[in-house]
Amino acid sequence: MSSGDKKFIIELPLKVILTEDGASNFISNNKKLLRFKLADNVDEYGISLNKFSPQSVQSMILLDYISKIEISMSEFVSSRQEVMDLSKVVVYSLLYKQFDREVYNALIQCECVRKHNRQNPSHLIDEKTRMPEKQLRTILQNKENIIQQTRRSILDPIWKAIMTNKDYTDEEKNIYLLMSEKFMNRLGLMNWYIITLFHKSDGANEMFIELRNLLSSYMEKSKVAEYISVMVMELALNNENTNIRKEAKSMYHGVDDIDALIFDPEVRAKIVQELQRKHELVFISWKLGGGSSSIGKQGRLSITLYNKDDEFQEVKENIDNAKSSNTANKTLIDFYRQLPEGQEGTDLGLYYLSYLDDACKKVNVKFESLVNQFSASDLTVITLNFNF
Repeated sequence: MSSGDKKFIIELPLKVILTEDGASNFISNNKKLLRFKLADNVDEYGISLNKFSPQSVQSMILLDYISKIEISMSEFVSSRQEVMDLSKVVVYSLLYKQFDREVYNALIQCECVRKHNRQNPSHLIDEKTRMPEKQLRTILQNKENIIQQTRRSILDPIWKAIMTNKDYTDEEKNIYLLMSEKFMNRLGLMNWYIITLFHKSDGANEMFIELRNLLSSYMEKSKVAEYISVMVMELALNNENTNIRKEAKSMYHGVDDIDALIFDPEVRAKIVQELQRKHELVFISWKLGGGSSSIGKQGRLSITLYNKDDEFQEVKENIDNAKSSNTANKTLIDFYRQLPEGQEGTDLGLYYLSYLDDACKKVNVKFESLVNQFSASDLTVITLNFNF
């Protein structure tokens, strides 16, 4: 399990839709924005990437520059690892952001900060406090020793608990040790400002305990990143197979055993080529929760899969209506159960879904799945909603 900041390059055709902050940053650096029509028939502005480092995408998410990422391909099998890595990068980035936010909310509730606020009403440290990054860097640049010492005293008890846990394998211990460091490395400047300001006060220990509790909680939450990436890949392959099966029926009239046909590598390659020629694609989009101003929505992630794009505005309206009313929605479990008997991947999909569902419940991540089907255009829209 990786935490999405390996140094390698991922090759995938990304459409990256920018937030207002992201767009402003790119425009001020004389970068031209592209106008995209997305799978749900909406026009958005952003940038296009074909090769990228996970680190660069993660940095943009942490800066609140990205609102949505979309990829579309006719076949996913050959890019399986890349799609799963991208999905993990998105989920880890959201978890890092949410961790930083929750730490801040916990710190401002600590007694040492509240006492400071009572004594310094003109210099409050609360949810409304904003300090420019440049100012924070200047304040913290001479406190590197304090930061390292404090970081160590926060992490030491956690590392000790990991190393003495008999239920963990050596590999799991290494993963948890690494994970704890990664979360601490991404703690924002404002949090370090508060920690260094009060690290010698009477209430410092309360701060450290709060931080350790949140760190342990988020290390557990990070397990769902792997399950989400596997589920997304399974759904993409399912959509791909649906498109391939449909194209095979039109290309090879009168063949009874379509399944045997599409598992022949040469035939499958021809079908995929035809799908690419016709621009029959499967789309996956990751929509990130609101930016710093969207109260209560920051920890949200919606992953949507379309088995094709649709040119009809009415479909988009139907999708939006279905999302806002619970009547027409099927869950993913209903969808799988209604697939024809023996359709390849059904059992596996249900198996992954139950694993993902259990993993989310264990770590208090809200998860729901919705499926909308439009018979007139053969469009299937699957949405996985998470709230971290």
